[in-house]
This record gives sequence, structure tokens and C-alpha cells, in this order.
Amino acid sequence: MSTNNNTEYLAKRQLKRGTAGWLLLAGLGVSYVISGDFAGWNFGIAEAGWGGFAIAAILMAVMYLALVLSLAEMSAAIPAAGGGYSFARQAMGPAGGYLTGLAVLIEYVLAPAAIVIFIGSAVEALTGFNGPWVYAAFYLVFVGIHLAGVGEALKVMMVISGLAVLAIIATAVVLITNFDPARLFDVPVTDAVGASEFLPLGWYGVWAALPFAMWLFLAVEGVPLAAEEAKDPAKDVPKGIIGAMIFLLFTALLVVVLVPGAAGANAMGSSAVPLVDALNATGNSSLATVVNILGLAGLVASFFSIIYGYSRLVFALSRAGYLPQSLSITTERKVPARALIVPAILGFLASLSGEGDLMLAMAVVGATISYALMALSHIMLRVKQPDLPRPYKTPGGIVTSSIALVLSLIALTGVYAFDPRAFLYTLVLFIVGAAYYFGYSAKHLVAKTADEEFAMLADAESDLATSS
Repeated sequence: MSTNNNTEYLAKRQLKRGTAGWLLLAGLGVSYVISGDFAGWNFGIAEAGWGGFAIAAILMAVMYLALVLSLAEMSAAIPAAGGGYSFARQAMGPAGGYLTGLAVLIEYVLAPAAIVIFIGSAVEALTGFNGPWVYAAFYLVFVGIHLAGVGEALKVMMVISGLAVLAIIATAVVLITNFDPARLFDVPVTDAVGASEFLPLGWYGVWAALPFAMWLFLAVEGVPLAAEEAKDPAKDVPKGIIGAMIFLLFTALLVVVLVPGAAGANAMGSSAVPLVDALNATGNSSLATVVNILGLAGLVASFFSIIYGYSRLVFALSRAGYLPQSLSITTERKVPARALIVPAILGFLASLSGEGDLMLAMAVVGATISYALMALSHIMLRVKQPDLPRPYKTPGGIVTSSIALVLSLIALTGVYAFDPRAFLYTLVLFIVGAAYYFGYSAKHLVAKTADEEFAMLADAESDLATSS
């Protein structure tokens, strides 16, 4: 493209700069994940017992912390709306960038589909209504709020997340008085290999519990997708994502220890609403009703924020030509409307299956593939571009990202151990997406390299700033 054409092309594809400081970005990171504290993680206890699940949760906490520290460095060095896709393109070229973006896209389109099914169940418990109309209503309302503008959306997100966090802390404060370590080990010991009171379902259970442990942190890696809307990306994005991760480690510790420790690990391993059931079991029914309502706020917070995340990823992939270029056109409010609406339609259609667990397991497969590729990107950028300006540097360097890489590959196999169907379905989506790239979009990229794309963006922004 010529310089004039570049400017004209990008003038229609502008996000609203300077909208989010580090605190809003940290709030976004917590919003992505917070629903995972209310339900889902506890099914890992049914797979492994409390001790086995605790090992799985520690492994996944280490993986996410290592990944977050790696992403913090790359997001400060490469502050682009594509997040992991942008980092991978810089490290591995167009194909590596696209495949990483595709893996994240599978995660971010299917996760809201799963969450809206869980929202439907929560709404049914409170009102008696459920089904496609409920799913459609939530997609319409929350995509609509995003269409109003990013600043407005992030502030609404902070309020909803705050209510959810309040529910978790209130639950922890009440349950701590009922905590009994013996209740953590009330799952019957099986004859599995390595089985003991601590590991009642043996070492295989730890492996199968890994996907459930991921629910405590799943999607926090999406914070860098807001880089182009941050006030000072080089400082705000690393502080935001690390701040979110530290807070999520704290909330994960509260729920994983206190909920089964107060109400019994065996009972909590099959609970659809573990915080609520734990409160009811300990005679706190009034708070249980409040937490049940605020648990819906947690689901909505994650649903709402992941919609934001996929829209910025689709925007970046489309702007670069990986996806149809019309998807990255923004409105007068600098909102990528089509990148919000089209994946919402696909997610809604997926939600009609009613299989929330399958959708979430498939999202985890996409996530773990993307984590491996993002960790590899960090290693490759350190080796290939040692002089790249890095306002923030990952403690431990490539040792840290190597830990994230190894653990993400182990977590990927854990999904297969739990649900081979989810693994295979996601693989089919990945193959179809890859075929689209190699058969069509590889020949229609806006820029041949990441450096060329970033230079084009910088030139066009300078021209737009001069003309405005």
C-alpha cells in the first residue's frame, strides 16, 4: 500500500487511545477470570481429590505466573491490540502469528458461549427462565454496552467485577470459622496407581484435574489485547497484568482451601455452585442467597470482558489482513463494531448446543496451544532480537518462559486425559482455520512483516494526528 492508502485504510480502523490506566487493565484481567472462582474449578476435586487438585492448581498457578511475566515483557516492547498474536508474528513470522491468534480466537469465542450457558443456569435458579432467549438477551445487552465505547464498557466491567470479588471475600470470612483440615481429605481412596489419603485418585487424577485448575486463571493473558487503548502501554500493561495475576492467586487460594475445608471436599467435588453450597452447609443461608446472585455477577463479568478481548483480537487480525478486512472497521466512537458482532453470533450459535462443559474444555485446548506459542515467542524474541527495547524485563528471562512452555504442553495433554472429544473437536477447528490462512489470507496480508505493519501504523497515526 502507498502512504496515502495506508492512512486512508487505518483512518477507518482506529481504537480510542489513552482510555485505560493500569488499574482499569488490572480490573480487566480480574474480570476475564473471576467467574472461574465461583464454579468449575471444584470438579477437579472429583478427578483428583483435594490433594491431587491442590498439586494441579499449584502447577497451573506457576504456569500462569510464568506466562504473565513473559507477556508483561512482550506487551511493553510490542504494545499492539493483537496481544499474543502480535508477539508471535514478531518472533515467528506471519504463519506463527496467525496460528497463535487462531488458538486465542478459539478460546475467546468459545469461552463466552460456555459462560452464557452457565449464566442461563444461574438465571433459571433465580427466575425459572432459561434457554436460547436468555443467551440471546445477554449477548445483545453486553455487546450493546461495548458498542457504546471502551471507556464506558471498562467502567461497567469494574463495577460488576467488584461485586463478584466482594462475594468471594465475604464467603471466605464466614467459612474460615468453619474450616477443618480433615474435611479436605474426605474423598474415598481408590485403588488407582499412587493412591493415598492425600491423592485418593492417584497421579492420573492430578493429570486429569489440570484443565479445572486452569479455570482459576483462564483468560488473564488477554490484558495485552487492550494495549492500544492504554494511557501508557509500556508501563500500564505490565503493571495491569501482573497486578491482576497477584490478585487472582489470592482469590484462588481462598476458594480452593476454605470452600472444601468448610463443607467437605467430597461434597464440593460435584457441586454446581460450590460457594453457595458451602455457605448453606455451614448454616449461612442468607449470605448464600446473596452470593448466588453475586455469582451471576461473576459470570457476567467474565462474559462481558472476554467479549471485549475477542473483539480486539479480531480487530487486529482483520486489520493485518489475516481475517476479512471489513471486520476491523471502527465506528465514530472508535469501536470495532463488526469484530464485536460477528463472533457474538458464532458464540450464540455454539451456545445452542447447551454443552457448557464441552465448550469450556475446547476453549482450554485453544488456550493451552496459544500459551505454548506465546511462551515460545518470548524465548525466540530474546534469542533473535536481544536489542529490542524492553521497558519491562521478565525475571528469570527465558528460564521463566520455558517453564510456561513445558507446563502449557502438559496442560494440553490434560484436556485429552479428561475429555478426548473436546481435544479432537478443537483440533478440527484449528485445521479449518489453518487451511483458511494457507489457502487464502496468506496472500492478502496488509504488511509482509510485523515491523512493516507497526511502521505502517506509526506513519498513518502520525499523518492522522497531523491532519486532525
